[in-house]
Amino acid sequence: MATSSSLTRRQWLPLIGLSAAAFVFNTSEFMPIGLLLDIGQSFALTESQTGIMISVYAWAVMLLSMPLMVLSSRFEFKKLLLGVIGLFTLGQFLSTIAPNFPFLIAARLVVATSHAIFWSIATIIAARLVDPKHQPIALSLIATGSSIAMIAGLPLGRMLGLAMGWRMTFASVGLISAAILLYLCLVMPKHEATERFTFRQLPSLLKNPILVSLYIVIAFIATGYYTGYSYIEPFMAQIANMSPSLITTSLTIFGLAGLAGSIIFSKVYDLNRFRFIAITLTGVMISLLSLQICASSFTAIIAICIIWGMCSTAFNVAFQSELIRYTNPSASAVAMSIYSGLFNLGIGTGTAIGGQVTDKLSVANVGYAGGIITAIGVAVAISALFCAIRHRETQTSTP
Repeated sequence: MATSSSLTRRQWLPLIGLSAAAFVFNTSEFMPIGLLLDIGQSFALTESQTGIMISVYAWAVMLLSMPLMVLSSRFEFKKLLLGVIGLFTLGQFLSTIAPNFPFLIAARLVVATSHAIFWSIATIIAARLVDPKHQPIALSLIATGSSIAMIAGLPLGRMLGLAMGWRMTFASVGLISAAILLYLCLVMPKHEATERFTFRQLPSLLKNPILVSLYIVIAFIATGYYTGYSYIEPFMAQIANMSPSLITTSLTIFGLAGLAGSIIFSKVYDLNRFRFIAITLTGVMISLLSLQICASSFTAIIAICIIWGMCSTAFNVAFQSELIRYTNPSASAVAMSIYSGLFNLGIGTGTAIGGQVTDKLSVANVGYAGGIITAIGVAVAISALFCAIRHRETQTSTP
């Protein structure tokens, strides 16, 4: 496998900028999870009522990803990327000044609009910046930015929010995104748009069995994942009886494990792609199902965070790699937007399910609920995704 040292400076600079953008986008999406109690107290809301903000954001991304990407397919990728980051920055500052909860949700919807396009093009741009043999490295850098958001972004956002108020967290993300916008203006090369994608071409994507399998699996996995993860802060506080500082430490370790997962992906994924996906999906399922069982032990909770964080990042970047591998370049951005939309369907639905479990039963049960849903996704992956990929490769190898 090629090493990262063979990448040129002209490739490294924009990849670093994209990784930084992935950091702020994921920080923005996930930081309400670490500030759920604080935001709720500001507007006199319960955890499940505040969690609606996460669901609305995710469902907006789901609904907007594919239509916005189809409409945007005519634009040159650099201009599109810069416009998206500019809109994202505006949404952060609007969130900072939100006088009430409906205004905050509206501001988050501005951010969701930019999010819908960013994650449809980020991995595509990263893959195009390098030659095919370096694509695992490029994609792992994007995953690294996402992981660092959990290592530093989410915990630091939480600490800043607890110390100075959650509004300062949104303001800080806005300032960082403005700096990244300026940086990418200087270092990102132009990427001419491919042939414009139209809604008439959508049926051709849905005839691809690998894409359909990926889409079904990611909907289940994301739903199960966020059924548990969206309520990890109240779970750790109320069920594991952890102090605020220990919760922050645990979330930081979770993010460090995600970074390790992205590194492992770049090193070993191409050696056995099918086994890699199976192991990482199973790791997420086991982590969720073990959450309540391990709640009485801080050491066990840390072990869960390591397995969960590492496997979740690894499987997500692996799925995106498969999508790029088996999609026509002219349709890859739209195919990725559908993937992003379904992932966010899972985030919103999982958060809503977790809220219902919290209200009707107890936050202690969110891991079991998420684990069961994830188990369905794992079963579908093994029976459908692997068969579809093997069938495609058999056809390719046939003379």
